Amino acid sequence: MFISLLEVFKLGVGPSSSHTMGPMVAAARFLEALRGGADPIPGSGAPVRLSVTLHGSLAFTGKGHATDRAVVLGLLGYVPETLDPEAADGAVAALRETKELRPAGLPLLRFDPGADIVFDYGPPLPQHPNALTFRAEDARGNARLAMPYFSVGGGFVATEAELAGGGDLGAEKSARGYPYPFGTAGEMLRMGEASGLSVASMKRANELAAGVADIDARTHALADAMEACIDAGLSRTGVLPGGLNVRRRAKDIHDRLRAERGSNRPLPHAGNEWLSVWAMAVNEENAAGGRVVTAPTNGAAGTVPAVLRYLREQCGVEGADRRRDFMLTAAAIGGIIKHNASISGAEVGCQGEVGSASAMAAAGLCAALGGTNAQIENAAEIALEHHLGMTCDPAAGLVQVPCIERNALGAIKAVSAAALALRGDGTHFMPLDNCIEVMRQTGRDMDDRYKETSRAGIAVNLPEC
Repeated sequence: MFISLLEVFKLGVGPSSSHTMGPMVAAARFLEALRGGADPIPGSGAPVRLSVTLHGSLAFTGKGHATDRAVVLGLLGYVPETLDPEAADGAVAALRETKELRPAGLPLLRFDPGADIVFDYGPPLPQHPNALTFRAEDARGNARLAMPYFSVGGGFVATEAELAGGGDLGAEKSARGYPYPFGTAGEMLRMGEASGLSVASMKRANELAAGVADIDARTHALADAMEACIDAGLSRTGVLPGGLNVRRRAKDIHDRLRAERGSNRPLPHAGNEWLSVWAMAVNEENAAGGRVVTAPTNGAAGTVPAVLRYLREQCGVEGADRRRDFMLTAAAIGGIIKHNASISGAEVGCQGEVGSASAMAAAGLCAALGGTNAQIENAAEIALEHHLGMTCDPAAGLVQVPCIERNALGAIKAVSAAALALRGDGTHFMPLDNCIEVMRQTGRDMDDRYKETSRAGIAVNLPEC
């Protein structure tokens, strides 16, 4: 199994990797299929009109996650990693006026976002709870091409054939050709012991074998983007969009923490406050539709950056090698979790999002502080174990309550997990692989109302005033 660091960590925009970035990517893929990448339905004429149906979680929380806007942006040719929000706003407004798409290589297509994006609140498609079906029609109303796509978390998208074939969205590759093709934590430990290499070194060797010759530079660029997102969040105030009137808090808390730095009596829990404010800064940016790095998803994008900054500012650990090892190790753990369970809140609840992010951050911190492979695996297991059963029930379908604070607590748990693991020798009761399997089983058994549909839990127990 090989999932690249560049797939685990991706540049994108908020508020959701599965509900925003994924549908944007799916729209682009459908246009490519319509250009000739897929066989048209026999007897159909040239396409003149498009429509899109959102199913399952994409329907129930699509408005709060801006899924309809993401579909429009994808059809207009925008991609998450290079999206210019101001230019995009103008293009979306123009489309709402003209109700016409002019994609390259295709004829003019009628598309009214207000009428041609349908929210299907019935049962989800059986393959996955995050699905959207694109349909192109000819002048007689006959289907020219109709294709469902599945947004499975972290911005990954699959067709029905890809899911049925057991492939993983073009991101997960065969073990063949990679020097350390670990698909489980147990394999990772055994390969590390046999080779004498760290988790980070094995992960880096796999990236180089995959042809990513500039993996160090790209890893540092992603870490820089995480740092930039923290700084952006710490510089802004106001109310987040969506109607819940949630106020940005990170800048105010950060300003007060800085003012207290010279105090003769700092509180002993100040380290937790710094971790929290860094994580919250990222997730406030995400909630506002800003630029973030999936880690491994947008809804969990604050935990890894917060712990990465903690390494430098609170632990005093500098150096490119330490930061690179943090990122490579975190990506290795994220790939194992994704391969054997899920990072999708709609599939397994928030244990798959913030729980995975906390495990990744714990492993990365442990590695950067000199932990052995066994201690790294232990750190990831501790962090994940204490997120098991966590539901995904966002208020009003927005990635705000409880998501922003949940990232802060995920960062705190990650640091605690790494600290506990570093005090031991790596020997522990529950292997990470077993913990990941527990998460998969728990997600399978969890009621769908608690898996990113906003039909239970916090989402339906809101203040009445």
